[in-house]
Amino acid sequence: MSKENVQVIGKRSSIYIKDNVFSLVILPTAEKKKTSLLFLWLFAWSVSGFIILINYFKLTNDNAKLMIIIWLGFWAYYEFKIIRVYMWKRFGKEKLWVKKGVLHYQQNINGRGKIKEFDLNLISDWDVIKVEQANIADYFSQTFWVKGGERIEFICQGKLIKFGMQLPDEDAIKILSVIKKQL
Repeated sequence: MSKENVQVIGKRSSIYIKDNVFSLVILPTAEKKKTSLLFLWLFAWSVSGFIILINYFKLTNDNAKLMIIIWLGFWAYYEFKIIRVYMWKRFGKEKLWVKKGVLHYQQNINGRGKIKEFDLNLISDWDVIKVEQANIADYFSQTFWVKGGERIEFICQGKLIKFGMQLPDEDAIKILSVIKKQL
C-alpha cells in the first residue's frame, strides 16, 4: 500500500509525498493584481522604446543619435530584465523532488527549465537564508518586481545552492523542517 500525503505551506508552496518520492512546488506569486500591473509596466516600457527607435531614423544631429543609441541600450537591458521577471511571475514555478537518492531542482517556466541533480550523500548544511530589512540588497531582492531572493540553501560538493524565491520566513522554516525530516 502506498503512503500518500499532501501538505500546503503558505499560499504558494506545497509538498507531496507518495511512495518513496518527495516533491516540493513553490509558485512565484499569489498576487494576480501585481502581475497585471507588471504586464502594464512592461507594455508601456516596450511602447516607449519602439517610439524612440522609430524616431531615431528621423534625427540628423549626430550627438542626438548617439544619445538615443545609449538610451536604447539602457532600454533593451531593462526590457530583457522585465520580460524575464514577467514570464517567471506569470508562468513559472520552482520544483524540487527527491527520487532514488538524488535531489532534482528545476526553475520551470511553461514546462521548460534545466533540471539540476544533486546526490543526497553529498548535500550538507541546509539552512534558511536570513533577510535583514535594514540591508538594501536584501530588501530589494524580496520585492515583487525582481526574480530572485532565494530563502533556502544547502551545500553540495563545496558549491552553495539556493532556492525558494521570496518565501516568507515562516514558510521557509516549515519547508526546511519538512525537507530535513524527509532526508
